[in-house]
Amino acid sequence: MMSAPSVKQLPPPPVDRREVLRYAGHTGAGVEEPLALLLEECIKETLPRLRYRVVWQELPLPLSGFDPTERMAMEARLSGCRSVVMFAATVGVEMDRLITRYSRLRPAKAELLDALGSERIEALCDAFCEALAAEKKGEGLLIAPRFSPGYGKLPLTAQRELIALLDASRKIGLTLNESLLMSPTKSVTAIVGIYEESV
Repeated sequence: MMSAPSVKQLPPPPVDRREVLRYAGHTGAGVEEPLALLLEECIKETLPRLRYRVVWQELPLPLSGFDPTERMAMEARLSGCRSVVMFAATVGVEMDRLITRYSRLRPAKAELLDALGSERIEALCDAFCEALAAEKKGEGLLIAPRFSPGYGKLPLTAQRELIALLDASRKIGLTLNESLLMSPTKSVTAIVGIYEESV
């Protein structure tokens, strides 16, 4: 069941404008025209520059090769699963460059770009998990909700092992600094349990 890490490039998911505004802190029902126009400007400028890439690998359970504390935290979340898919996803470095550029020139636009980047990476993860769910359903299997290092009892340090395991630096250009911050910043590492459908 152990497979080598594979890279998948997905088509751009549709932009959820309401979700972008939520990330930016705008939770009201109405959106003022200047903000709506700025959002459209951000979308038009950003979308052609993004690359929606995922590197993933399916592993059997129980896991091996992880720090014991990290392995126990993962397996506690994977109870009842027969295997696990680990993945790293990114929308690329261009989003970071745009945010940095506009943080000096137009801070309001930079804030909206940051929110758009957050929506884009979450949409990419959702699209990958939907494709994985469809594939596994054909095998009579289901997927559990994804979870990431830094949530619950799984320490953020697990990102080091996930990125190394997936060879994410070479395959999709995703790196981790000493403070455990990812670059590009609009990136995610996550774990998805695979389990058998109840009869």
